Amino acid sequence: MPSNNSPSLAFEEAAYNSGRVRVAGIDEAGRGPLAGPVVAGAVVLPRGDGIPHGLNDSKKLSVRRREQLFEELMQCRGIIAAVGMASVEEIDSLNILKATHLAMKRAVLLLAKKADFCLIDGLPVPNFPVLHQAIVGGDSQSLSIAAASILAKVTRDRMMDEADQLYPVYGFSRNKGYGTKEHMEALRLYGPCPLHRRSFGPVAQLELPFP
Repeated sequence: MPSNNSPSLAFEEAAYNSGRVRVAGIDEAGRGPLAGPVVAGAVVLPRGDGIPHGLNDSKKLSVRRREQLFEELMQCRGIIAAVGMASVEEIDSLNILKATHLAMKRAVLLLAKKADFCLIDGLPVPNFPVLHQAIVGGDSQSLSIAAASILAKVTRDRMMDEADQLYPVYGFSRNKGYGTKEHMEALRLYGPCPLHRRSFGPVAQLELPFP
């Protein structure tokens, strides 16, 4: 299987050659931020021509390129894609790892046509509803996972842009909920807002009520 930084369809083709009918790539965005949901993407790419060129780990792409590839994916004929998420409340009650797994499960179950095999970025997911293969660094190796990473990242970034309209003091449109210097200073001045993850240390240590 590929181990370089150029995603391919090698994992997908191996699954199809073993008799699988519909192979979905799964990835998440938003495990590390102090605010906002965790979002997972599930993508079944069409077989044959039509897959957008340049798919890669979303973290390796510029904002503009991610947005462009997102739109190309949404217009791609034959693609099957879905997004699942876990809320801030679920992150705080379950922990971020279990909430991430929940978002992934929701994403794959929302696919318009059921996947019978999944390629998941990272480690195996306990009690996942579909047989899967976990691939560490999968978003740099599998085109389906790379597509899912773009879907999840752009969806979540847009959600945080909307959150910035509700809570402008935190700069969510710029930091997407991550603990930047600007964000931490706003937390010290205003305390956490309803979108902050109270179970995360930097937020839990600040007791100021949001006005």
